[in-house]
Amino acid sequence: MTIWEMLAVFVAGISAGTINTIVGSGTLITFPVLLATGLPPVTATVSNALGLIPGSVSGAIGYRAELTGQGRRVLLLSVAALVGGLSGATLLLVLPSTAFETIVPVLVTLALVLVILQPRLAKAVQARRERNGTVARPNGGPLLFTGLLLASVYGGYFTAAQGIIYLSLMGTLLDDALQRLNAVKNVLAAVVNGVAATFFLFVAEFDWTAVVLIAVGSALGGQLGAKVGRRLPPVALRALIVVVGVVAIVQLLLRRYG
Repeated sequence: MTIWEMLAVFVAGISAGTINTIVGSGTLITFPVLLATGLPPVTATVSNALGLIPGSVSGAIGYRAELTGQGRRVLLLSVAALVGGLSGATLLLVLPSTAFETIVPVLVTLALVLVILQPRLAKAVQARRERNGTVARPNGGPLLFTGLLLASVYGGYFTAAQGIIYLSLMGTLLDDALQRLNAVKNVLAAVVNGVAATFFLFVAEFDWTAVVLIAVGSALGGQLGAKVGRRLPPVALRALIVVVGVVAIVQLLLRRYG
């Protein structure tokens, strides 16, 4: 890499770490930059996955106050993230690079619809529980576990907009504040990136310059994102999720059909 390419990757890492902590979709920033430096798609993907781990961990630490009292939930859902992330990493080396590109915009669109409708859906679900005399499952039950498992398969494969899908599923199936769910999302993202990158260490080729630049940048961005994200009211956070999601959909469609 030239010095300017290294600077671009570092700045992309900061941006990705920031936006991943607040919403998700940071890969849509780093991945094109890595491709622009001349890295092959698979090398860019695995280098990006390893480089973003410090950012995910940094963001989770920044949200540690919101994680209070969620230990059991995080542990259970992390199992889904771990199994799904490992499965997705395996698929990356088996399937063609375009395998997920058709379905991902559809998934992100559905996720955004759920994010927008989440307040109404939550009220409807709560009203139904009151009529039936039931209570919300603190961990979301089998439906959330399965949904996060499938989302993590995609996350281990590419990760773009993975956080938005996580938030839409948890926001719909868990009765909790959006900021607390965002804290869980950051832990799950760290698990997926970690298990995928560990797998890639044994079977794929990394660009270690890119890894180090993204790692340092994303760690800084994770702290920045936590400071900004934790101050956003639920409406503003939901609006930001939608904006980032729409940008992600446009970029994915342009990459697929442009």
